[in-house]
This record gives sequence, structure tokens and C-alpha cells, in this order.
Amino acid sequence: MKKIFKKDNVYEAFNNRLDYIMKYFNHLIVSFSGGKDSGLMLELVNAYYVKHSLDKTDIKISVFYLDYEGNYQQTKDYVQRCMGKYPNFDYYHICLPISASCGVSMYQASWLPWDPEHQELWVSEIPEQAISLENHHFPFFEIGMLDYEFQTKFCQWLHHEKRARRTAVLVGIRAQESLNRYTAITRDETFSKFGLITYSRRIAHNVFNFYPMYDWLFEDVWVANAKFGFDYNHLYDLYFQAGVPFKYMRVANPFHQCGVQALKLYKAIEPLTWGKLVGRVNGANFAALYGGTSAMGYHRISIPPGHTWKSYVEFLLETLPETTRNIYLKKFRRSLEYWTDLGGALPMAIVQLLEKSSLKFERLGPPKNKRNYKQDYEVIRFLKYPDDIPIQKFKMVPSYKRMCITILKNDTSCCYMGFSPTKDELQLKEKVIDLWKKTL
Repeated sequence: MKKIFKKDNVYEAFNNRLDYIMKYFNHLIVSFSGGKDSGLMLELVNAYYVKHSLDKTDIKISVFYLDYEGNYQQTKDYVQRCMGKYPNFDYYHICLPISASCGVSMYQASWLPWDPEHQELWVSEIPEQAISLENHHFPFFEIGMLDYEFQTKFCQWLHHEKRARRTAVLVGIRAQESLNRYTAITRDETFSKFGLITYSRRIAHNVFNFYPMYDWLFEDVWVANAKFGFDYNHLYDLYFQAGVPFKYMRVANPFHQCGVQALKLYKAIEPLTWGKLVGRVNGANFAALYGGTSAMGYHRISIPPGHTWKSYVEFLLETLPETTRNIYLKKFRRSLEYWTDLGGALPMAIVQLLEKSSLKFERLGPPKNKRNYKQDYEVIRFLKYPDDIPIQKFKMVPSYKRMCITILKNDTSCCYMGFSPTKDELQLKEKVIDLWKKTL
């Protein structure tokens, strides 16, 4: 989708979007993470609330924070300052054992913050005002459920608890941060939107996500904080002083795959917290040492002498625990069958580069599905699954080299290969839930 620049600045555009949302929704949930974007959004929503005297209307505001346990002290302090900050809002600080993504260990595809069986390993204590296993009253909650599943069901539950006509969940994502986020607000389909609003997505009946800050830039966030004197997470000051690039200034689940390269910062910024994190998840120290290097599939990697990429895949698989190996094998076989039997769609620019190589494949013409492609694509079926792809954008094309990189990244969801993530395969979610049902 082509960018369209408007006369309004991003602050004015944000308030115009709130004007629209307030016409149709009488309950707002601010999805708060403790980071710069959601923190600013909380302040902007309060400023709008005060300016328009919403305390005299039936509009209700809730603030939802899912605590992943392993936070910097600066983040903990900031969260404490924000939870309960504006008395007209309702606050939900969640500290429950909910399965979270783990990209640092070959033994764990996910980890369990606030694990009741290993309280001695907790990085921090549960705050007094937080909702925990001891005092929660969520009928939908199950120990070990996925974090995204919990968030969706929580918003549905809160929508009914507030007896809202419609609920808008305000999420502070910005298109500048990633291609996935850019795609989320530029998609053409309309069945999941609220009306024709591109920055919205339906998550349940009468419950919609909205991304009212999608066009803000990194600089805009800090200009707003400075201009209006808003409080913010001062961890970003430490990041800046440490010379951390803007794109790595993350406040999130510490073991998430996207944050592997930044995990080492705990050692420099908060050594005591780092000491606890090392014992929290298997592989944390290795990821901190080698995250962002070829040892974990970053930058250029090469095969050991005497190996092909295919034999190297087989070698790496043999080094893995059986359950992890089986997850990779299942998806690798699916990739092999897909690309050598059915064929997959590739951009014409990639196809033309492949034509110049020695790879053997068939060109099956344009895709026959109903997907709206933004450039010309063609379906390609390989006669033999490639060992390596001799082009710069080899990540887009199947190969055994791509499989190797996927393993080295501890990417059990195989996102690097284009698979949609399955959040909790390794921990055998259903068995864990059944076990806890029997012990509670």
C-alpha cells in the first residue's frame, strides 16, 4: 500500500482516531507493556479523557499489563508508577503462570513465568496489588496457556464484566518497527476490520484491537514525552548511554526470540538480575554470549569441512533432544513435500535469478489462489530440494542451508523458513494443563 501523507501531525491524528473510536465504543482497554509506545499511549489516553471530561460519560477505561517476571528494575519501577496512576481507570497487573515464547534454548520452546513449582527460581516477587494464582478469578485461565491466548480471552472476559456495548483494545504498535507490523495495518481484506478502518482487527464479537499510533516514528515518541513532560521508563536512558541501537531498545519477555541479541545487556545494566536470569531458562547464558553471531545463525555461516548443508542438517538434528528434533523433522518434511510436490510461489525477480543458476525446477505459472500479491509471482516446483541457493536473498527460497540456520537460531516455530509460529509445541501444552488440573 502506498504511503499517503496528511496535513495532520501524528499527535492530531491519534486524537482524531480516538474521536472515532469513542463514537462506537464505550469501553477501552490500554494494552500496557512498560515500554515507550504503550507508556506514551497511556498518557495520551488520559490526556484525552481529561480534556473531554469522559468521567461524566459511561465510557470506561481499563489498563492491562502482563508481567513476564524477568524485568529490569527500571521497568518494575515504571510499572509500579503507572499501575493505579489515574484513579478513574481500572488496572489489571497480571502475574500468572502463562506460557511465553523462548528463543534461547534447544530444550524449551517456551518458558513459564511465575511457575508455582519453582518459586525459588523467580527473578522477582509478585507485587502486592497484582493478580496472581492465589487471588485470580478468571474462569478461562489454565496454567500453561499461551500468552496470546490469555490476552484474547482476558479481553473477552473483561468486555462482559464491564457490560460494554463494544470494547476497543488499544495496542501501541508502530509500522516503523517491523514489516509484520506494517502489513498488519495496510492489509486489503475487510472481514476482520471494524468497518473500513485499516488500523483495526476483530479479536472477538464486539471486541476489536486498534493501533492508533501506527504511523508514529521513534523520534515522535520522545518528542511527545519531552513536549508534554510525560513520565517514561528510564531504562531507555540506560540503553542510550550504553550505545544500544534504537531497534534493540526492547521492553518485553527477556527470552523472546526477537530479543536474543539484546539479552547480553542485562549483564551490563543489571548484573544481579542477570544472575537470576541465567538460572531461569536453559541456554540463557549461551544466547547472551553468542546471540547475534554465526553460532546462532546470524551473519555469515559456513558448513564444516566434509559436510554438505544436507548432512549438516542431519548432524545438527542428532545433537538435539528427541522432542525438539521431532518438531523440526515434522516441519522440514512438510517443506520438502511442499516444494517438490506442489510447488510454492516466489517473486518473479527471484525466479529470474534462479534461472541463471544450475538448480533444476519447473515453472508452473501464476498462483491460482485468491491472495492479492503486490508484485508478480510464479509457482516453482523443485525437481530436487536445493542444498544451497546461490543468490543473495536465499532466505526466501527453500534449502537445507535455510534449515541449518533455523536450527542454529533455536527457531522451533520455523519462522525463518516462513512457517506460522506454534507457540507451545515443545512443552506439550495439553499434557501440562491436564497435570495441573489433577494437582490443583
